[in-house]
Amino acid sequence: MMRAPDRFKRRDARLGEFALRPVDPAADAPLLHEWVTHPKCRYWMMAEASITDVWAEHEAIAASDHHFAFLGAHRYRSSFLVEVYDPARTELAGVYEVREGDVGMHVLTAPTNAPVPGFTKGVMITVMDLLFDGFGARRVVVEPDATNTPIHRLNDWVGFRAERTVRLSDKRALLSFCTPSDYERSAARGVRP
Repeated sequence: MMRAPDRFKRRDARLGEFALRPVDPAADAPLLHEWVTHPKCRYWMMAEASITDVWAEHEAIAASDHHFAFLGAHRYRSSFLVEVYDPARTELAGVYEVREGDVGMHVLTAPTNAPVPGFTKGVMITVMDLLFDGFGARRVVVEPDATNTPIHRLNDWVGFRAERTVRLSDKRALLSFCTPSDYERSAARGVRP
């Protein structure tokens, strides 16, 4: 069983405070519905979802001991969503050899008409710190859509190493891994390639 922190905060010298708290399915479903049905968020694969669908999805996550959802705030304004999961309890267990300490992650930044320079990178650093410091991950696993090049670049920036493309039930995914040492040697931590 995975242990999740109740809350998590990180202060960015330039961008200010990032904070995470567990999703409240009833209270947060309308906002999350706005995000996941927006065209920018097509890779989240919930474009046709209703508010009820989003609420039900997050009720199921809240009841799980191996899947967690966090609403992220930047300067006290909700602006991103993070899902953390145990890959051994997903279909990924059939496509790679899961190790003890593997933690899976999905991240979504809210659609906006007023982007803040560096915001998405700040979110990624916050998420990686949550996974390594808050969850004690020994290795982070991601499986974004193989065609989602913006997230591949962002994953590379924080230290993920792409292993191979795999076929999952709903997509072709780029299976990638990041250890604490990969993260510490990444551009996100100031290391130049």
